[in-house]
Amino acid sequence: KYAEMLSIGYIRQHTDLVKQRLAVKNFKEIHLVGELIALDDQRKELQLESENILASVNSISKEIGQLMAKGQRELAQQRKQEVETLNLSFKPLKERLATVEIQLQDMLVKLPNLPSEQVPPGKSPADNITVREGGRRPQLPAGAQPHWDLAKKFKLIDFELGNKVTGSGFPVYSGYGAKLQRSLIQYFLDFNTKAGYREYLPPFMVNEASAFGTGQLPDKEGQMYFVTEDQYYLIPTAEVPVTNIYRDEIVKESDLPIKMTAYTPCFRREAGSYGKDVRGLNRLHQFDKVEIVQLTAPEKSYEALEEMVLHVEQLIQLLDLPYRILKLCGGDMGFTSALTYDFEVYSAAQEKWLEVSSVSNFEGYQANRMKIRFKGANGKPQPVHTLNGSSLALPRILAALLENNQEEKIIRVPEAIRPYFGADHISLDHA
Repeated sequence: KYAEMLSIGYIRQHTDLVKQRLAVKNFKEIHLVGELIALDDQRKELQLESENILASVNSISKEIGQLMAKGQRELAQQRKQEVETLNLSFKPLKERLATVEIQLQDMLVKLPNLPSEQVPPGKSPADNITVREGGRRPQLPAGAQPHWDLAKKFKLIDFELGNKVTGSGFPVYSGYGAKLQRSLIQYFLDFNTKAGYREYLPPFMVNEASAFGTGQLPDKEGQMYFVTEDQYYLIPTAEVPVTNIYRDEIVKESDLPIKMTAYTPCFRREAGSYGKDVRGLNRLHQFDKVEIVQLTAPEKSYEALEEMVLHVEQLIQLLDLPYRILKLCGGDMGFTSALTYDFEVYSAAQEKWLEVSSVSNFEGYQANRMKIRFKGANGKPQPVHTLNGSSLALPRILAALLENNQEEKIIRVPEAIRPYFGADHISLDHA
């Protein structure tokens, strides 16, 4: 419904609707809508003035040819001077028009995606709606420890060593910690490919066009690591390189849906993050994640979204983790999303919910930026809808697995990943 929302034409035709949906997302700069229309009025005036000058130049040029044919050279010369005068006035007009068009585009990209009508109102995570819960919270033994203490006790993760080598938020996994990480990645990828997702191993850095295409720029520029000399961005998620595989392409309708999965490390500056909520694996600057991405026909994107939610839910169920699914309210949604479901698992030792996945439908927002299109029944290219989801992000999954499966001297390994890990538990003998 909002696939063309990036165009100024859509905003002009549905001004009240655009303002209403932006208000649901708690967008603070709704005044931009009116400013965009005023700027577009200016663009239209300059465009009309430019076209009138060009029309006059063309008309007079034809007249000059006729006058020369009749031998009226003096009058023809006067007309040539008129053309020169018009051309002189056209140059600054053209420059002003180009400037206004750039200003219009710069202002347009400041507008977030319009939220779906399914999005509940609200300003903060407290207003999110719990869709359903599943799994059973474990009864931990006396003296149960949080994952950062377990990681040290069983020599799985060294946070201090990561701080030495790089800095805070860059842990070092070793021994069975590294093997458990690798096992989870392989398990997630196998689960996704069996469901029909094609596996990719994309670059871990992208150019500006790719970051703009998925909406990280200009919205999250301050959260991304930037390689200054080469003008590349370290990816915050596999969504960025994977979705851009089809940038500037027209895909066959018969090829939809296109389903992709990828493992990548992810890099996020997480500027301003501090306190108990960032301890251990709770918030990192570098972490591993397996992602799923779909490109669909617009009328099938919400069906695909529900399919992806069920896919991630089954993955968490097979890890035997207590979880809940939240439908995000307008104030807690991402810049590019039309509708998002978050998955949280319960961390028994910390006694808190940890977000481990977001599954989102972006409708045509990203596709408009990236010009990913398909030819529908009318033969005209139109934007696909793009979706993505974490399947899964490893740090908090690993944190919950360690905490929820701890016993006095061992940590049990979930049955689903035992074939990859090669054992059913981690003991102090392995440390």
